Amino acid sequence: MFTLITLRRGIIFTCWLSPRNKQWLISITQRSLLFFIALILLAPKITKNSFLSWEFSIDSLSLPLIILSFWLIPVSLLARIGHLQKNSKKKIRLFITLTLLILISLIITFSSKNLLLFFIGFEGTLVPTLLLISRWGMKQERIEAGYYFVFYTLISSLPLLLGIIAIYNKTNHLSFLTFHKTLSFNKERTLALFCLIAFLVKVPIFGLHLWLPKAHVEAPVAGSMILAAILLKMGGYGFIRLTNIFITPFQKSLNELLIPFCCWGGALTSIICITQTDLKSLIAYSSVSHMSFMIAGLSIQAQWSLTGGIIVMIAHGFVSSALFCIANIFYERTGSRTLLVSRGLKSLFLLFPTLWLIFAAANLGLPPLPNAMGELIIFSSIIKHGLSNFIPSLMGIIFTGIFSLIIFQLLKRGSHFKWNKTTKTIKEREYSTLSLHFLPLIMLILNPNLLSI
Repeated sequence: MFTLITLRRGIIFTCWLSPRNKQWLISITQRSLLFFIALILLAPKITKNSFLSWEFSIDSLSLPLIILSFWLIPVSLLARIGHLQKNSKKKIRLFITLTLLILISLIITFSSKNLLLFFIGFEGTLVPTLLLISRWGMKQERIEAGYYFVFYTLISSLPLLLGIIAIYNKTNHLSFLTFHKTLSFNKERTLALFCLIAFLVKVPIFGLHLWLPKAHVEAPVAGSMILAAILLKMGGYGFIRLTNIFITPFQKSLNELLIPFCCWGGALTSIICITQTDLKSLIAYSSVSHMSFMIAGLSIQAQWSLTGGIIVMIAHGFVSSALFCIANIFYERTGSRTLLVSRGLKSLFLLFPTLWLIFAAANLGLPPLPNAMGELIIFSSIIKHGLSNFIPSLMGIIFTGIFSLIIFQLLKRGSHFKWNKTTKTIKEREYSTLSLHFLPLIMLILNPNLLSI
């Protein structure tokens, strides 16, 4: 792990020393090579627990998220090249450096087996993400979006920090691997709630989601892709780790409140998606709906639901990132994210409608795409846990399919406005970006065992 961190530091130095005309080529090539190096180093270590170095280890839960991070960071840069070409050399280097710092924090978070080190990596993404939103955002509202992002993150992280201190005072250690041997926290319901609230905000579930649509709408395309594909998964990963520590109070009381709340929240959010007119806002709310049902499934604390949650996290990472990339392609050609303004524009392109249909189908959970496998496992687990959860689960499935097809229909059908005609075609770089989102989905269809735990 220290080898990978050292390599990332070397990429940062190379970024600041490389000439402007070769900066993007060198940066993307180095990150792609870093992905293959990480794959070679980490893939043979897929066991229950494989120690990499001091306080770092991976297992079948953290490895898919690490690979997802290494895969999508260079893809997000590839999608952002068109916007940053006119920026100064210093701003380009700063943007690349911030994405690398996010990657370093992500790897520390997903591979750490010390609770305090995990917290440092978890919060280490705050400043780089805030700078991406506030400095490279679309409009003036990006400052307000930054305020929302910082306010929600800091307010929810303070109880987590206090909870970590309380855990250390009770156990005299912070190792994930030894919590089950020392103390089970049988009666610590308040402490469990304090620690879990930070991850519920980061996911986020319905009710704690107000920062997410603002951050997504105002963030640059690379920021939206990283936020939706990877940063939201930090909340799900931390939720799994912390519920294993507080398994007794969580199973006795907390999950009985959280499961129906997340189910109804996911159903209500899917209804809200139908009312949205902004394309990026609609995609952001769809993420809230999917993540709410994912948390409901993880709250059951069964091996079957845990497997479904991991599949949903990974598949949603690729699909949501691709949807934000498509939304950016529309915005570049129309200057607006309003659905009705962009209608009929997709018929001007060749392969673009097909790719859009594939990702819309993946978002609604159409077999044999991996989203369908994960959601089928999660919904079956939720309904088996309590038959009263059937109605909100059914509503979530129906309305998710409705708003996913509404997006495709509004952008595909109808004659486009005369003032909205464009002669711009889809560039090879943009097709490559979407193809790099589609290729992992094909791999997961052919071999779903890649995500089994």
